[in-house]
Amino acid sequence: MADVLSQSEIDALLSALSSGEIEADNVKEEEKQKVKIYDFRSPQKFSKEHIRTLELIYDNFARGVSNFLTGQLRKNVKMKIEMVQQITYDEFIHSVQNPTMMTIFKMPPLAGSLMLECNPEFSFSVIDVLLGGSGNKIKINKEFSEIDKNIMKQMTTEMILYMKNAWEDILNVEPEVEALETNPILNQTLAPNEPIALITVSVEFGKTITFVNLCIPYLSVEKVLDKLVVQYWFRNEEENGLQEISKEKIREGLDKIDVNIHADLGKSTITVDDFLNLVVGDVIRLERKTVDPIKVYVENEECFYAKPGIIGKNLGVSILDIIDEGVN
Repeated sequence: MADVLSQSEIDALLSALSSGEIEADNVKEEEKQKVKIYDFRSPQKFSKEHIRTLELIYDNFARGVSNFLTGQLRKNVKMKIEMVQQITYDEFIHSVQNPTMMTIFKMPPLAGSLMLECNPEFSFSVIDVLLGGSGNKIKINKEFSEIDKNIMKQMTTEMILYMKNAWEDILNVEPEVEALETNPILNQTLAPNEPIALITVSVEFGKTITFVNLCIPYLSVEKVLDKLVVQYWFRNEEENGLQEISKEKIREGLDKIDVNIHADLGKSTITVDDFLNLVVGDVIRLERKTVDPIKVYVENEECFYAKPGIIGKNLGVSILDIIDEGVN
C-alpha cells in the first residue's frame, strides 16, 4: 500500500507545483521508481529473512569446507558466498555446464533431495592435485571417467558433512549422499517450475576462481521456514538460555528445603483390652502381607511404593515405583 499523504503534505506539494519549484513530470518519475516488477508465474517463496539466514548458515559451511580443502589439497583454498537467490529448478538446470559434478543428497529432517554442483573447472583441478599434479593447467573439455567420479564423490561426501555443523544452531541434520550425476538434464528430481534457493559459492583455488552451487528446494525447508527467520533464531537461543538459568535457580532453591518423609508399614484394629495388655515381645498382626509393597509419604502425601529392608545397621526402604507417574 502506498504511503498516504497528510493534508499539510498535500498543501505543500500543491504549493511547490504552483510556484514551479518542482515539475509534475518529476513527481511522475518518482512514482514510477516505486513500482517493482513482480512475476506472478514465479512467486517469491523465500522472504528476505529466509535468504539472509541461509546466507549465514552457508557462510559457516564455506569456512569449514575451505579448511578441509586446504588440508586435503595442500593448497590455500578460499570459499566465499557470492549470491543467494530464488530461481526455478529449470533455470538452475539450464544454467550449469554439461558435464558437471552434481551430488544429490538428503539431509533429514529436511524433506526431499538437495544438490551440490561442482563445475568441471573446480572438479578437474581437485582431481589433478589429488593425482599428483599442480591443478593449474587442466583440460575441461572432456567427459568424466569412472575414476574421476569416484574421487569427486569421496570429496563431495566429506564436503557435505560440514553442513551438519553449519545447521547445528537451527536444526540437527544428518547429511547422506544418494547419488552423483554428471548430466544435469537427466536429473529430474524436481518439477521444472519448482522454486529453489540457489547459493553460489566462489572458490579461489591457486590462480583460478571457480564456482560451486548449492540447490535447496523450497519443499525441503517448507516445514522449518519459521526457524529460518534470524530474529526468531536468536530469540529462541535467548529464551532457552533464560529457561535453563531459571530451572537451575529453582533447583538450587529446592535443594535447601527440608521435608518430612515416613513409611507406612500397615494398620491393624485391636480392642482396648488387648491394647492395655500389650507387653514387650507381643506381635500385632497387620492387614498387609510381608510381600505387599508399603507406601512412602512425603509431607503426608502418598508418593512412592517401596519394600522394607535393612541398610547397614539401620532400617530402610527401597523405592519400587511412583504412585502417580503423571506428577513430576
